[in-house]
Amino acid sequence: MSINIKVTENFNSKLKDLDFNNIPFGKVFTDHMLEVDYANGKWGEPEIKPFGPFLMHPGNVALHYGQSIFEGMKATISKSGNPLLFRPEMHVERINESAKRMCMPTIPEELFMEGLKKLLYIDRAWIPSIDGSALYIRPFMFATDITLGVKPSDTYKFMILLLPVGPYYTRPVKLKAETIYVRAVAGGVGEAKTAGNYAAALFPTEIAISEGYDQIMWLDAKEFKYVQEVGTMNIFFVIGDKVITPITDGAILKGITRDTVIKILQDKGYNLEVRPVSIQEVVEANKSGNLKEVFGTGTAAVISKVAEISYGDLKLVIENDKFEVANMLYDQMVGLRNQSIEDKFGWIHEVTEQLVEA
Repeated sequence: MSINIKVTENFNSKLKDLDFNNIPFGKVFTDHMLEVDYANGKWGEPEIKPFGPFLMHPGNVALHYGQSIFEGMKATISKSGNPLLFRPEMHVERINESAKRMCMPTIPEELFMEGLKKLLYIDRAWIPSIDGSALYIRPFMFATDITLGVKPSDTYKFMILLLPVGPYYTRPVKLKAETIYVRAVAGGVGEAKTAGNYAAALFPTEIAISEGYDQIMWLDAKEFKYVQEVGTMNIFFVIGDKVITPITDGAILKGITRDTVIKILQDKGYNLEVRPVSIQEVVEANKSGNLKEVFGTGTAAVISKVAEISYGDLKLVIENDKFEVANMLYDQMVGLRNQSIEDKFGWIHEVTEQLVEA
């Protein structure tokens, strides 16, 4: 490898305690993590070390002013036992776009990719082989200056954590179209995967959950007229013979699964429209019987069917047993990840011993 990566092995593996048939999402971590610091205008030497806590000064600026970004990725396992990554280069590109928006240094693609692949290969035994399960990958970066002052930090820490996970949603979801609170506005940080976006969504999401919904479907911040996205995923509608998804306008996260779905639909000749979608259009389509399917897309959610949307006093029920597009897309995503479908797009990256030791 062209980048020197220090490795400190964890000799107290927790793998024997993992029940692969019952993995809670986001709560189980593998044996190792990657860590690298940025200081004096450059990145230091990355290290793969035993997973564990680290000390943080109470005056760390990330705790006070929110300079923190992250990505969400997944790895599956090949028939030969090697980790498989899905479109990792797009995640490098997106985390660096988030970094620019949050006044943080970009991460060299070589550092990100080589560090990730070596970490994955070391902890490859943690990758579930059960359909619907995967190894979730959490790259993240946060400021580390010790000073209380509103300005960009001069130092940062970049880390990668690995977590075996089961399905994020185990059943079709119920959504509440939000008409009071907003997620993001054009010109804000809606396109950045920054921690504050998710913190701001917690309160209205808790209200929705208390009312019996699984997630919020966000509407635009200006008129509450146009659909943006769901709290954990982008959203698609099948209306008549068209598959429609909201256009990214600066307030919607540019989902990589969303981009993948768009390319699959285009390749298969579907009548796809990427444009503004009003909530009234969705209501009218449901009333006329033309709203055939609603589904979300995301790294964690994959392809998640929507069973119901609540908008004010209206309740839009979607019959999931008649879904065709969502089922096809789910089968395509799973098939690509387990190599049962030909990867003609070149999206799958296999991490071999030869690759990580080169």
